[in-house]
Amino acid sequence: MNYDYDILFLGGGLNYAGAVVASKAGLKCALVEKNPAHLGGTCLHNGCIPSKMYLEAAETIRKAKKDHFSGSIALEMAKLDDEKEELLVRATKAITKQCAGVDIVKGQGVLTAPHIVEAAGRTLTGRYMIIGTGSRPFIPEGIEYDGVGVITSDEVLNMRSLPEKIAVYGDGAIGLEMASFFASAGVETELIWRHDTLLRKAHPIISQNLMKQMESLGVTLSPERSIQSAKTTRRGVHIRYTDGKEHYVPTLLVATGRRAVTDAVQVPEIEIGKKGIVTDEHFETTLRDHYAIGDCNGKLQLAHAARAEVLYVVRRILGKKPETIDLEHVVRFIHTLPCSYAVVGKSKAELERVGTEYRESVVPLSGLPFALTHDGADGVMIVYADAEGFILGGEIFAPNAEELIAVVAMAVAGEMDAATAKRTILAHPTFGESLEKAFWRL
Repeated sequence: MNYDYDILFLGGGLNYAGAVVASKAGLKCALVEKNPAHLGGTCLHNGCIPSKMYLEAAETIRKAKKDHFSGSIALEMAKLDDEKEELLVRATKAITKQCAGVDIVKGQGVLTAPHIVEAAGRTLTGRYMIIGTGSRPFIPEGIEYDGVGVITSDEVLNMRSLPEKIAVYGDGAIGLEMASFFASAGVETELIWRHDTLLRKAHPIISQNLMKQMESLGVTLSPERSIQSAKTTRRGVHIRYTDGKEHYVPTLLVATGRRAVTDAVQVPEIEIGKKGIVTDEHFETTLRDHYAIGDCNGKLQLAHAARAEVLYVVRRILGKKPETIDLEHVVRFIHTLPCSYAVVGKSKAELERVGTEYRESVVPLSGLPFALTHDGADGVMIVYADAEGFILGGEIFAPNAEELIAVVAMAVAGEMDAATAKRTILAHPTFGESLEKAFWRL
């Protein structure tokens, strides 16, 4: 069979990175995307880039409230939104320029048969297919989403003004980050979630300290609450809980996770599981030469994971025999204020779940002068090693934890033992020196 393209990329999120590499290697590639102005995907346009920009702005306001400052500042959301849009336009133009050697096909692509995609009235064929259709916000049954009173992260990251009060439903990354943002920006914020603690899969010390941090920001915590129904009314959003209690809030942000988008796959040979498109360790679906990367395969809903996956697949197609990706080596983090949470490798919960023998080193940051002057008093550094001393993973709760965890990530990927880690002398005064201390205590 003669194919139109060597590789057809379905979805223009982090798939674009693979398309750029493949085209530069001499393969004929097409990228099918319903909205080319959205190249780069959710992370760039409706996720991690704007959210981190918003959190940075809110952090400035939070710090300005300290006693040694006088006066007051306020966040002008319209101006912040304008800056965000300018940034996204520049970033999208840069991505489009990188894709100069790739055919960009505008349209809602559907995989209708093996190697065949229908898009905008066109039929395209590809020797290889790489599906990267991403994810969408999940709205639980009973909640009537309208984009006005009941909103998702899509609306939050396009706000032109701050609400006077907001309730956030969900304790995942989006819920915790947005609760931190609104509370730090001066908005009366309530966090509603179904469990009795936050970050229940994190080390218990970190879970407790995050609860404490949220309270210190002024967030009203409403644990062990499940919303049975929610609907926008003239009085605001009417919430009814499963225990029968009722509640009104001006705005309800539904942050109950995201679900893989698999509608574009209309081929019975490709299995769709509960979490997304089923793939093997090489991200190949149940149909040979058809791959699924990123959120749609349900493995890790992280942009850096999606990028690593698509580049791995492209290298395999190019015959370069790359080393299989160990998803435990992917850093996961939640950017709360002022301390963030980051984890890589094995966590305490995972080690105990599988019954692995391990050693644990815990270094609280409370009492350290640098931590006290840099909003890290609630922080903690935790690293784990096996019986032979090899680093298994780590959990960090500290300002910029997502940066600090890089040291542990490299130790895990490099199969470093504690004896080797102890040779590193990190700078003083920094948060990093507490990580050095954690290695020494293994």
